[in-house]
Amino acid sequence: MVSLRISKSLLFSLSSVCTLLTTTHLLPAAAQGKVYEPIPIAPGKQISDKLTSKDIPTGQSGFARDYVLELAEGTQLAIDLSSDNFDTIITLLASDGSTVAENDDGPDGTTNSLLFVRITKTGTYYIRVRAFGELSAGNYKLKVTLLQSVEGK
Repeated sequence: MVSLRISKSLLFSLSSVCTLLTTTHLLPAAAQGKVYEPIPIAPGKQISDKLTSKDIPTGQSGFARDYVLELAEGTQLAIDLSSDNFDTIITLLASDGSTVAENDDGPDGTTNSLLFVRITKTGTYYIRVRAFGELSAGNYKLKVTLLQSVEGK
């Protein structure tokens, strides 16, 4: 008799867990928070934007904003980031999250950033704009310029 009660109790517990698992997976992922959506950017146009505390936390006491673009192998480009509000840092990331190139201060001696890079693999790339080691935020200008593109692209 005792083993029968344990079996019923165990069966009820397993049934409750199964019900919980099948009902909770139906909740939409959007309920978890904001979805990561980098902003598309096209070479040749300057973007004026604003870095805020609502952007991506960097874990280094600051925030970042990402832009996305498709680049072909052999493409050479310049990425120019400037701000009067904060010390800029720019990072070019591959689709796997690895850092392709990064620049803190440009060659003009200011805290603006200028990055020259040659793409070695066709794919999706992300440009990350952030303030260098600060909680700072504010307005900035970002421009991607193709210096040389691959024939036929």
